[in-house]
Amino acid sequence: MIIAIDGTSAAGKGTLAANLVKKLDFAYLDTGALFRAVGQILIKENQKPEDKEKAIKAAESLSPENILSLQKDPSIRTEECGSAASKVAAIPEVRQILLKFQRRFALQPVKEDGTPAAGAILDGRDIGTVVCPDAQMKVFLTASAEVRAQRRLKELQEKGICAIYDEILKKVKERDARDTNRETAPLKPAADALFLDTSSMTADDVFAIVLREMKGKGLI
Repeated sequence: MIIAIDGTSAAGKGTLAANLVKKLDFAYLDTGALFRAVGQILIKENQKPEDKEKAIKAAESLSPENILSLQKDPSIRTEECGSAASKVAAIPEVRQILLKFQRRFALQPVKEDGTPAAGAILDGRDIGTVVCPDAQMKVFLTASAEVRAQRRLKELQEKGICAIYDEILKKVKERDARDTNRETAPLKPAADALFLDTSSMTADDVFAIVLREMKGKGLI
């Protein structure tokens, strides 16, 4: 089984995925970590994320062996990496390179301990529309920009990172614009996705609704 979770930044994709992994014991891939890793490489090399040749080279340097550990690396979760990830994600060649890995993972899911899994959970921006259009369960999460900026601020503060709400809100809106307006695989819900606005929902609310939908489809 493949579960595709798409949506805007800080809408709750990662939390939902974590809850589903715990419930179903599926393999998990945070596809955003792939693009963040590419962005991080360029930042460390003092290169611009918009530099297509450098971005392609960085994407090609990633190996399947280190992706699962990278998605838990806190250093790729900074606002700077997030902004860089959105920029490299707009480069078609980079998306094509990383697309192959994502599809291979979805069809042959492996958990962090190296054992095969009965299913895969992927979250990102275009899982249900491009990466896994035949996924049995598709979810699209969003929330107001203001709520998402507040969530991101709280997350950073809890990690001891100094942040300013107005700056985060500006970056959230800028990223939304890049993700939804890019020519290749723009951010949008699949026609058959469960669409949820999580602005006034708790993580438990979202989890319960998704489980109810999956039970209704006979998936669990």
